[in-house]
Amino acid sequence: MAHNVIAEAKRCLNCKKPLCRTGCPINTDIPGFISTFLKGDIDEAGRILFDNNPLSVVCSIVCNHGNQCQGHCVRGIKGEPVEISTIENFISERYLDSLELTKAPDNGIKVAVVGSGPAGITISIKLAQLGYDVTVFESKADIGGVLRFGIPEFRLPKSIIDRYKSLMLHLGIKLKFNVTIGKAFGLEELFRDGFKAISIGTGVTWPIALNIKGETLGHVHYGVHFLENPESYRSQIGKSVIVIGAGNVAMDVARTALRMGVKDVKVTVRSDRYTASKEEKEYAEIEGAEFIFNKAPVEITDEGVWFKDTVCDENHRVISTSEEAHLMKCDTVMICVSQRPSNMILTQTKGLEINERGLAKISENGETTREGVFASGDVVKGAKTVVEAVEQSKRVAFAMHKYLQSLPKD
Repeated sequence: MAHNVIAEAKRCLNCKKPLCRTGCPINTDIPGFISTFLKGDIDEAGRILFDNNPLSVVCSIVCNHGNQCQGHCVRGIKGEPVEISTIENFISERYLDSLELTKAPDNGIKVAVVGSGPAGITISIKLAQLGYDVTVFESKADIGGVLRFGIPEFRLPKSIIDRYKSLMLHLGIKLKFNVTIGKAFGLEELFRDGFKAISIGTGVTWPIALNIKGETLGHVHYGVHFLENPESYRSQIGKSVIVIGAGNVAMDVARTALRMGVKDVKVTVRSDRYTASKEEKEYAEIEGAEFIFNKAPVEITDEGVWFKDTVCDENHRVISTSEEAHLMKCDTVMICVSQRPSNMILTQTKGLEINERGLAKISENGETTREGVFASGDVVKGAKTVVEAVEQSKRVAFAMHKYLQSLPKD
């Protein structure tokens, strides 16, 4: 593999105006880390990547590279783009194994990070490196959020997330599991107990319902729940599954079901196009998923799903549906239309405003309407990508640092 990576790196033109970097949501210095790697300084190349994006190794796997860095590579205009993701993964994997992070002297200032998904991991690492006493509060039994509980093992090995857990513990970050802020205690109690600032990164893990008849039946499930623990569904999933939705969650659900032995997996789409990445759609298709477009679900019964046919305009918007509905039979229905914020903490905290979508209102630096409380990731933007969460969370970490340093000394 190393030889292939080196050969691929040599294809980089080291453009003076790198469009690949423009296409990267976190502005990774792609020519910089590749040229450093080719000079033989792989450790420095790894440092460039990690300092800019602590989740570089994760993003090298799960990012939609075709729409981002690789999709903007000038070599792709007349041929194949440089496989930036492969080079980044090779360097980042190795760097994470040998990483010894430096940490500023402890400053004794306590900071709470709520949620341990991409946003929480990024902020806790950055603040711990700056010398803060960081405690992460996680509602589940382990760190990772969507990385661990929303992306299948075949796409993102859990061992990678475990390495981040070890890194966090090495930095002195305290991890409190099975704690949902807003149940036993809330933000008021955190401030009471000496935390000087709080970061909220609880994600968007609550599924959005279709609100159609039959949605509460026993064979109907939500994709985000299924992906948390697919094995718990094995005994009841049956031989045929209808997936409703066309995003990356729907692709992960379809591929997971097929790998569990389901013979008939149909991905139904309301409009005439899918919203998942082209690569993920192609993987789902080649693994056996059947895609059926222009189908709007109107009712679910014990036998399956009733659909009406749709017609879309040139902008892929549904403009009409058929009068008659038809039944598509299945054993199990998986709803994957989108997610909304896990906003218990937002709705139960005084002075914390949310918008019409239930997302936290923030300034450009991640400050909420409550002093000392910051927010980042999907709980602010809605369901976005890992790299977008990291980019915003990096900025929020330094905004928190600036805020904390402005507080009067005890």
